[in-house]
Amino acid sequence: MSGHGFDYHGLRLVARGSGVLWWPEGGLLVVADLHLGKSERLARRGGPLLPPYEGLATLERLAAEVDALAPQVIVSLGDAFDDMAAVPALDEAVLARLQALARARDWIWLAGNHDPAVPQGLPGRLVGQLALGRAVLCHEPCDTIPEPQICGHFHPVVRLAGERRRAFLLGARRLILPAFGAYTGGLDCDDPALAAVVPRGLAIACGSRPLVLPVGAPRPSAAIRRRR
Repeated sequence: MSGHGFDYHGLRLVARGSGVLWWPEGGLLVVADLHLGKSERLARRGGPLLPPYEGLATLERLAAEVDALAPQVIVSLGDAFDDMAAVPALDEAVLARLQALARARDWIWLAGNHDPAVPQGLPGRLVGQLALGRAVLCHEPCDTIPEPQICGHFHPVVRLAGERRRAFLLGARRLILPAFGAYTGGLDCDDPALAAVVPRGLAIACGSRPLVLPVGAPRPSAAIRRRR
């Protein structure tokens, strides 16, 4: 899986085509919004019945990145679980895969709005925020944090040739990761909610060959368009 390298406030980072963020210098892999247990939560609340295999599919994709990169630290940027009640219902194979991925490395959970705590029996440790160089890792953008932020929460996507692709959204002071979970939806990068967080920057579309697109750039005036 290829990636797009870029500098962010003194950090040399790689937006991987899978949707994980990689910091090679520190051996640190960041993933956002796994939403494990979503099919169970939807069924429990009377929603659509989806095949209950998204948890294992999500972790198998993450395992492929772990095998390729051999990170020393894995950080989950919140909403790793679709809600706290979904955790006891997770399939044993999903729990075993989590344990295997966390073995021999530091696993850090950030609290999300779907999962403010980490249930007993799971590997790793829970924090609210985490410093990474001059940047702060947190679940969602926060106006009270003066430092540049690396977040999840919004599930950004871009439209390319009629296809919606998950995307990193890179602004001057905020970097928003795409959702990694198999059953997660997405919010268009030009949606007002995301435009308020990153008014102008770059979208890095995920895929076997990541593509970089400007977002929030001013459109040429009608007079300029006529001259072309």
